[in-house]
Amino acid sequence: MSEFFGCYDADVDHFFDEVIAEEGTPRPHYDKLLERFAEFSADDIRARREIVNIFFRNQGITFTVYGVEEGIERIFPFDLIPRVIPSTEWSMIERGLEQRITALNLFLHDIYHDQKILKDKVVPPELVLGSEHFRREFVGVDPPRGVYIHVTGSDLIRGRDGRYMVLEDNLRTPSGASYMLQNRQAMKRAFPVLFDKYNVRPIENYPQELLRTLQEVAPSSGHDPNVMVLTPGIYNSAYFEHSFLARQMGVELTEGRDLVVNNNKVYTRTTNGLQRVDVIYRRIDDAFLDPLVFRQDSTLGVAGIINAYRKGNVTLANAIGTGVADDKVIYSFVPAIIKYYLGEDPVLDNVPTWLASKPDDLKYILEHLGSLVVKSANESGGYGMLVGPASTLREQEEFAERIVANPRNYIAQPTISLSRHPSFSHDTDLYGCHIDLRPYVLYGEKMTILPGGLTRVALKKGSLVVNSSQGGGSKDTWVVDE
Repeated sequence: MSEFFGCYDADVDHFFDEVIAEEGTPRPHYDKLLERFAEFSADDIRARREIVNIFFRNQGITFTVYGVEEGIERIFPFDLIPRVIPSTEWSMIERGLEQRITALNLFLHDIYHDQKILKDKVVPPELVLGSEHFRREFVGVDPPRGVYIHVTGSDLIRGRDGRYMVLEDNLRTPSGASYMLQNRQAMKRAFPVLFDKYNVRPIENYPQELLRTLQEVAPSSGHDPNVMVLTPGIYNSAYFEHSFLARQMGVELTEGRDLVVNNNKVYTRTTNGLQRVDVIYRRIDDAFLDPLVFRQDSTLGVAGIINAYRKGNVTLANAIGTGVADDKVIYSFVPAIIKYYLGEDPVLDNVPTWLASKPDDLKYILEHLGSLVVKSANESGGYGMLVGPASTLREQEEFAERIVANPRNYIAQPTISLSRHPSFSHDTDLYGCHIDLRPYVLYGEKMTILPGGLTRVALKKGSLVVNSSQGGGSKDTWVVDE
């Protein structure tokens, strides 16, 4: 191992290290990277970090943290050392994701039609029908090509043994693809020679693949589909991504106030009059889409858009009601869902999960709050969560009260020793940071899985929370052909 990494403490006795094997030697797919970084001084690293920071600032690559007094716009934190995944590992991940998304799409079609899986008691009906995101209004509605989840970002982790597991599924409006793309551009600017040493699979075609997927699920209208991105507006935490993807796809970025429904068809206002809209890649939750059907106080959506959707005159991606399948309670049944619809065992395992709605599980959760990670069923971004080992006794007591008051809304999982990767995002000192991986899956006429995805990094030393809103950042992810 190079002198550059000589000071790095992989701590392989307690964590799976992505770079250093248990015997203390580098993993083969990192050899060339370590050789290249061995040539850099601390000043070289600082200079390349400044290149990345300037690129991010010029591109406006930011995210929003709510409730921060000193200002909500921040440059997205970036770690300079890329994550390298060999093609053999990636092949297994691809198989697992394709299996999982196929089964979840079948599950969504079933629960909004015949509900066979509920009648067979594979998944308790009360958990599905009582889910916050189950939309009774759409029972019997058929989305184009039968596809509900056009864009997915499932979060994968590796435990102490190095096995990949699915931590959660993001099926409503998964974010982060723009950061994945910009991370790659930043790395090419800062370390161009590195790409000469590896056969890194490209990801730059994601916007074109996304546009193709959206066009494939358009209603039959006799003309080229008109695709738009619907955003809540500039104050949304992911607004940069909304505008970036719209620009890269070459489609309009629109807000609800720009659209109008006439005769159950959706139009956008232009200087030349009304123009028909066929497909809307919506980055707005179900509840805010149509004040005539859901929240009457919503100013983000479009009055009448749900009737247009029901009539088959516009496609919404992802489909209405997909949130029930990424409810964290339903997550615990995904292995059974895969078995039920496909007759297969999961390629990618779930993390062991306890449901507070089960009396025995509830008792276990309450007795072990200090060692578990407890999550709210429908929260995201690291909110509504208790990390037991990092919590105080008072926080545990307060969380216990919430669980008892609404057990259906909580699950618990063991505190997984997430795999670590060397990082030096804040300075030139190397230290191990916990990471996860969010690959992106597109589903239209066929399924497309981008090679790599967004590796998120818990940049606070010792932290297990990778969300940017909670102090996390990201790094470029390379799938390499050996």
